[in-house]
Amino acid sequence: MNGNALNGSELNRSNLGGLDRGIWDLYVVTDRKLACGRSHEEVAAAALAGGSRVIQLRDKEMTTRELIDTGLRLKEIVHEAGGILIINDRVDVALAVDADGVHLGQDDMPAALARRMLGREKIIGVSVSSEGEALAAELDGADYLGASAIFATPTKTDAAPIGLDGLRKICDSVRIPVVAIGGINKGNIEQVIKAGAAGIAVVSAVVSAPDIGAAARELLQEVRRAKASMGRCAAPGANAGTRAGAQRWG
Repeated sequence: MNGNALNGSELNRSNLGGLDRGIWDLYVVTDRKLACGRSHEEVAAAALAGGSRVIQLRDKEMTTRELIDTGLRLKEIVHEAGGILIINDRVDVALAVDADGVHLGQDDMPAALARRMLGREKIIGVSVSSEGEALAAELDGADYLGASAIFATPTKTDAAPIGLDGLRKICDSVRIPVVAIGGINKGNIEQVIKAGAAGIAVVSAVVSAPDIGAAARELLQEVRRAKASMGRCAAPGANAGTRAGAQRWG
């Protein structure tokens, strides 16, 4: 395991940024429909081997029991690699498997209520597509934001892309890390990082790749190259050294 890696007992929102400042660089969201027959566990293991440190379990078709069983297996895999496991939407599943956190959409449980249920140590992310949603999520206690969709993507067809300008406005409006998602690839990563994102979240760009580990590694290198070109370290704060000032993490 990496010398800076965290084990399951150490992973929580109070120490995440201090122990590993690059945690948000590459955030991988699982999707069985796009995984070419590979399981959530296979996808996660390969993405972690490629350098991702955040894995989100997302599956809209599994039963609650199946999600819990899968989440327990994933937690072992993710923690062994020094990463963190986030559960999409389901606060109950996150509690059942003692995941590191949960990611909530605008129609899911409010972040403030999720915080009361999960406690102070768990990580809560919220999907946002505007400054207003970003500010509300931060006020409700979110630890990071998922800004989407930046570009058109087949995995998110219910809303128009917010573009780089929308991403920039969201990053400028909050003091917590913003992870960009939606249509992100090797060719546009630099623009996304320059707009203020702490890192990128991807689905098909990694999950659907013939070689998941290689795809993850290539994207991660681009994120770090973009940050280095701006004089930014691999830090979780979307605005580190360039915008609103000190971040909660890092």
